[in-house]
Amino acid sequence: MAGNELGIIFRIMSFGESHGECVGVVIDGCPAGFPVNLELIQNLLNKRRPGQSQVTTSRKELDKLHIRSGIFEGKTTGAPILMEISNEDTDSSKYEALRNTPRPSHADFPAHVRYGGNQDFRGGGRFSGRITAGIVMAGGLALQLLDKLQGIHIGSHVIQVGKVKGNSVLTVQTILANREQNAVRTADLKVAPAMEAAIQETRSHNDSVGGLIECIVENLPAGIGNPFFDTLEGVLAKALFAIPAVKGVEFGAGFRCSEMKGSEHNDPYRYDGEKIVTTSNNAGGIIGGISSGMPIVFRVAIKPTASIGRPQQSIDLKTKKNIEMKIEGRHDPCIAPRAVPVVDCIVAIVLLDQLRIAGIIPEVIRVVPPT
Repeated sequence: MAGNELGIIFRIMSFGESHGECVGVVIDGCPAGFPVNLELIQNLLNKRRPGQSQVTTSRKELDKLHIRSGIFEGKTTGAPILMEISNEDTDSSKYEALRNTPRPSHADFPAHVRYGGNQDFRGGGRFSGRITAGIVMAGGLALQLLDKLQGIHIGSHVIQVGKVKGNSVLTVQTILANREQNAVRTADLKVAPAMEAAIQETRSHNDSVGGLIECIVENLPAGIGNPFFDTLEGVLAKALFAIPAVKGVEFGAGFRCSEMKGSEHNDPYRYDGEKIVTTSNNAGGIIGGISSGMPIVFRVAIKPTASIGRPQQSIDLKTKKNIEMKIEGRHDPCIAPRAVPVVDCIVAIVLLDQLRIAGIIPEVIRVVPPT
C-alpha cells in the first residue's frame, strides 16, 4: 500500500489501522537540537481523540503518546522520530458482519477492489479517521518549531455546521482563545449554541451533518512556494485532502471569485512603514503559488459522517444481491469539531517542510529563542 508519506525534507510516514495494535507516524528530516514539549503534543491528541464531548463518538481512547526514537534528553537528535498511540477501546464484532457489505460513502468497496479484499476492514482500517492521530503527533512537533523559530502561528475553527453559519475570525489569537470554550470548536461564541443544537438534532434522527473549517496562518514570510506544479496552494490542498472527511478546499475568496469583478477581487499593494501589505486579501495570502506575506486564509469542507444509524441500500459482495443494511457502532454525528486540530497540524507539517526546502530552518538548531 503506497501513498503513506508526505513531504520532501521534513517528511512523515503514517502507519497503523483503526482497530490494529497502534497508530503512529515516523518523522524524518526534523532538525536536531530542538527541545520538544511533549505535553503540548499530548494536549493536541486529547483534542482530536474520541469521547471528549456530547457531539463526538462515545469510543473511549486514552491516546497516550509514546516516543520510540529520535528524542533524547528532551531534544531532537536528528534521527527519525517514531511516535505512536495504542488502540485500546476497539470493538470489531460489528464490522465482521459488514465484511462483504460495503458501507455507503465509506472506502470499503474501492479498497476491496484495490487490494483484492486483503485490507483491514475493521473500523475502516487504514481509511479510518483515527489515522489522523499520526498527523497530530507530527504536526504537534511542527507547530512548536514554526512558533519558536519563526513566530508562525496557525489557528483553525468551525465556521459552519449544516446550515448554521458563523463569522470568520481575522486573527489566530482570537481563534485560539475562543475555540476551546465550546464543544463545536468555533471562535464565534455567539453561534456556538446553535451549532451544538444542530448536531444534537441531527443525532436524534440517527443522522449526521457536515461542517466548514476556516484556517488562518500568520507571519509566514513572502516568497515561500513554487510554480508550477508545486504551488503552495497545491501542496497544502494535497495534504488537506488526506484528512478522510475533507471534500473541498478554497483559498481566500475561494469560489466567490467566480462572481466578482477584477476591481473587486484584486489585492492592491501599499507600504505599511517598511512592510509591504495588501489592502485586501482575496488571494488568501498566496499569489502565483507563492506566499505574499499576507495571512494564509483557507476553508475546508467536511462531509457528513458516512456511518449513520438509518437503514441504507447496499450490496452483498458474496451473494451478489442488493440489500438493505443498518450500521451499528459508535460514530461522530459531526466530524468537523474533532478535525480542527488535524487541520492545524497538517498545515504545520507542510509549512515546516516548505521552510526547510527554502533553507530558512536549518538542519541543526543551535540557539532556540526564549519563550
